[in-house]
Amino acid sequence: MTRTALVIVAVLLLLLGLLWVFQRRLIYLPDGAPVPPAGEVIPGGRDVTFTTRDGVRLAAWYVPGEQEVTGLPTVLVTGGNAGNRRDRAPLAQTLVAQGLPVLLMDYRGYGGNSGTPTEEGLFLDALAAREFLGDRPVVYFGESLGAAVATRLALERPPAGLVLRSPFTDLAAAGRVNYPFLPVGLLLRDRFPVAERIGQVRAPVVVVYGTGDTIVPPRLSRAVAQAANASEVAVAGAGHNDLVMLNGDEVVGAVVELARRIGGSR
Repeated sequence: MTRTALVIVAVLLLLLGLLWVFQRRLIYLPDGAPVPPAGEVIPGGRDVTFTTRDGVRLAAWYVPGEQEVTGLPTVLVTGGNAGNRRDRAPLAQTLVAQGLPVLLMDYRGYGGNSGTPTEEGLFLDALAAREFLGDRPVVYFGESLGAAVATRLALERPPAGLVLRSPFTDLAAAGRVNYPFLPVGLLLRDRFPVAERIGQVRAPVVVVYGTGDTIVPPRLSRAVAQAANASEVAVAGAGHNDLVMLNGDEVVGAVVELARRIGGSR
């Protein structure tokens, strides 16, 4: 029995060690394939590049809106842990149709960009995207994991407004939902604490979530909204990756309403 117990313990320790080493492959699911030119996907889209403070050169898409006429802010989209900017083109097209300029960025390792994603790296990527936009007013739109990136960016570079789509309180809380059999809190190297930071953001905040989300349960998003004293938009029955959570009326409406409120107050 003792020998059997030792073998079991050794196997468990080995598995935990492998999870520690390779955990970022479970967290970040980059589509690193090169993407086509912006103009082939979004009419009027432009290919742009910028360089992070640690020297990573990133490709992105910028799509002009009617900023000069409307005075509306630009929307900076920080995506979730999977896909690339091409997957978020429908969101950009819908926002641009409402007169909002959009910058679709990709993190390091995503969308043909070099580098390996980490919590610190994603923040530096978002910071470089914000610096690329200069002094204009910007609304940050953070999607899932990108909501954590946008929240940290909002502390470094305060936005005109912040929209968080399907945010979690922190990565460990989301991890416990998806991997309940693992000691997620002990294993994680990247933390992404949203709830403990969001209260320091000095900008209007809107939290959008699907009531049918099983990846980031609504209770986590509601907890973020409560910590931020934010407005909430609940999309009835929607799951985490449903199309309605990409460019549905409720999601787009939340961004447009906030942007117009900001534009009208300038």
